[in-house]
Amino acid sequence: MVDNMLGRSPPGGPSLRLETLIRIRWLAVIGQTVAVFFVAYVLRYEFYLSLCLALIAASAWLNVFLRLRYRASFRLTETAAVALLGYDILQLALLLFLTGGLQNPFAMLLVVPVVVSATSQSIRQIVPLGVLAIGAATVLVFAHLPLPWQSGEELQVPLIYVIGMWVAIASMLVFTAVYTYRVADEARQLSNALAATELVLQREQHLSVLDGLAAAAAHELGTPLATIALVSKEMIRELPPDSPLAEDARLLRGQAERCREILEKLTSLSDAGDEHIGRMALSSLMEEVAAPHRDFGVELAVEPGAVAGEPVASRNPAILYGLGNLVENAVDFARSKVVFAASWDADTVTVTITDDGPGLSPEMMERIGEPYVTSRRRPATGGGLGLGLFIAKTLLERSGATLEFANAEAGGARVTVRWPRGLIDIGQDGGARAPRQQVGHAPATGRPGSGVLTKPPQLTNKKAD
Repeated sequence: MVDNMLGRSPPGGPSLRLETLIRIRWLAVIGQTVAVFFVAYVLRYEFYLSLCLALIAASAWLNVFLRLRYRASFRLTETAAVALLGYDILQLALLLFLTGGLQNPFAMLLVVPVVVSATSQSIRQIVPLGVLAIGAATVLVFAHLPLPWQSGEELQVPLIYVIGMWVAIASMLVFTAVYTYRVADEARQLSNALAATELVLQREQHLSVLDGLAAAAAHELGTPLATIALVSKEMIRELPPDSPLAEDARLLRGQAERCREILEKLTSLSDAGDEHIGRMALSSLMEEVAAPHRDFGVELAVEPGAVAGEPVASRNPAILYGLGNLVENAVDFARSKVVFAASWDADTVTVTITDDGPGLSPEMMERIGEPYVTSRRRPATGGGLGLGLFIAKTLLERSGATLEFANAEAGGARVTVRWPRGLIDIGQDGGARAPRQQVGHAPATGRPGSGVLTKPPQLTNKKAD
């Protein structure tokens, strides 16, 4: 039963390593031992030294048992972590009971287990520990043995001072626990969001690798299929027409021809990838981003600007994903129309996405682009500005872009994405520019590389943010 409690990983979120608690408890054991021996043999104050050493020894033996029973990398469930930290609170509370209660200046250490819990546990685990620590402090106000003092004397501490100590402990516990939890939680969110971004990029890299493997397989299988086709052709020519093997030979030749046609398609897709997929006019890139977000009851107008001097961009998955999520956010919050426009000059390429929705609130403007910042003003249509927007912003910034979020003068939100032209325009090297596709309501499905506009995979489900 104990093994099951300690050994099962908590459902979601980080878990506390047993080794971490063991090391912290060893520090407590050493500190408590030094303190009681100093008071007993240096200051020569009278108190129940044997009982104090027994409580300290209990913590030491618990550490020895846990260290021998479980490996160093063992991770605790939240229930087990609460149980062990709760033991630390009770052990310290008993030591304080034997040495003056809240009159003892070391009473402030009651907040330490709660702070340790706040670094890695959820609210439902932190609150019981906080209640236990405050409850122990409350009991120690009224129930405790005298503070160790010189023989034959007893230090009388006013009750108002003890109550002040209780207030200080409670205030410190709440403040440090909330502050530590907030800092640790923000760090976890940022780490998770960056990990999600890396997974998206890794997925696109895997797709590129599969495309290369398909092309390699097409070239490698071409020779044996040609041999099969040649041999089957010779068999058909040499076998009598009424031979039972003639039909099998014709079937074999037909299937070999079919395999060659499939491999030719794979090869043509791979060869065309560099021309039609690897290099795209800015207008084509914008249409590919916009196509999946049409037909949602919102007009999505693509305005790619003038044809003359149009930039030619690489089909960068970071740009496609990033712009796709920005357009998706705009469509979700727009009332009737979203404008997806582009402009450029000799130095910069700018893309703007403007909707006619409610716009960005001042609170959202302060924290926009951080992970898990959400808005619930339109619950019927869904939509949030959380992890998806954070990933979009991160991906676009990695491509060299700068983003500006603002409210449009006519109402609604406007996102401006701006690149130095030298970073995004691969046509500046004098290479052939990709043909400009017709802007229209292109289909939102199709195979990548087939010339049909496809829906780029979305980083997050916008309706679930």
